[in-house]
Amino acid sequence: MFRSLSAALVLALSSPTPAPVPEVPSEATGVVEDLVLPVEDVIGEVESLDGTESETKQGRQVTLAVTSDVLFALDKWRLTPKARQRLEQVAAKVNAESAGGAVRIEGHTDDQGTDAYNLTLSRRRAQAVQQAVRGMITVPGVTLQATGYGESRPKLPNFVEGRPVEGNRARNRRVEVVFTAKR
Repeated sequence: MFRSLSAALVLALSSPTPAPVPEVPSEATGVVEDLVLPVEDVIGEVESLDGTESETKQGRQVTLAVTSDVLFALDKWRLTPKARQRLEQVAAKVNAESAGGAVRIEGHTDDQGTDAYNLTLSRRRAQAVQQAVRGMITVPGVTLQATGYGESRPKLPNFVEGRPVEGNRARNRRVEVVFTAKR
């Protein structure tokens, strides 16, 4: 087998006539321009194994997200006893890494319920987290700002191929703490 393959290869390579080069029509002329595209930031996200917490860093902006299912009972805005432990961890991270200035606390919901209901719920949840971390965040010059966005800023699509995705909805129900890092 190797002899016949070798012979065919020798014949192909020693052929006196090279493969024909296609002709270019004379009217086919034009300027070649460089393709210039903007460079997008690469945003890395670190997520806990159970998907209940994540950290995203874009430049010096850090976003710590905790799913609402960890912090609150369904359709409630009072923090659970376990939520305070999670928020202590969030506050410790802010204390260690924050450059000071504004720390935004942003509430988000999934697409269940009316827009008005979700907006109110997300605001109340952001305010509850703000109240809880007020004494925990000790960085000088930090101001806390609580805002609710309702369902307007989903992290993941609530529907995929026309079907609701409960796992995505659970991740969309979250509170994010956004701050500027020292470096």
